[in-house]
Amino acid sequence: MIHPWKKISTKKLGDFRIFTIRSDAKVSPRTGKEHDFFVLDSVDWVNVIAITPQNEIVLVEQFRHGSETVELEIPGGIMDSTDESPIATGVRELREETGYEGENAELIGKVFANPAIMSNTCFTVLVQNCHLRHNVQFDSGEDLITRLVPISQIPDLVSSGKIAHSLVVVALYHFELWRKKKSLPSC
Repeated sequence: MIHPWKKISTKKLGDFRIFTIRSDAKVSPRTGKEHDFFVLDSVDWVNVIAITPQNEIVLVEQFRHGSETVELEIPGGIMDSTDESPIATGVRELREETGYEGENAELIGKVFANPAIMSNTCFTVLVQNCHLRHNVQFDSGEDLITRLVPISQIPDLVSSGKIAHSLVVVALYHFELWRKKKSLPSC
């Protein structure tokens, strides 16, 4: 049986606006030896699967500074302290990034972004019957283009590497599982 490691101390190492770094000293329950672990703390994230009445998924293209690539992704972002829930965040991010709004927003999945070194959760919110109803409201560090793509093309975009963001791929998998539960045709 795997047991949790006892934390004996923690030290904040840095605050970098979107995340903080801390060092935790913990004791191995197996060996009794002390080890240092570095953890990135961030607020939770939300990704949005937005579906139009024409069975298109609302995607965004944007430049990603970590990979230095333009990525095809689903809308999403960080939870603000004023957001009531991941669903509220998803609805807000969808509207701000794409101008789309829909119905029946629901939480369909959640994962740890990288539990080895990160403390936050990434939620997947599904919004159905989406229509363009608003102007976009980009953050100063965002430049996005909205793309509508038939749901049937999503598997090819993932397998070809055109959709390569790991958390987006996970969100699309949550969507596929949701579709199977609802007995809807697969992607």
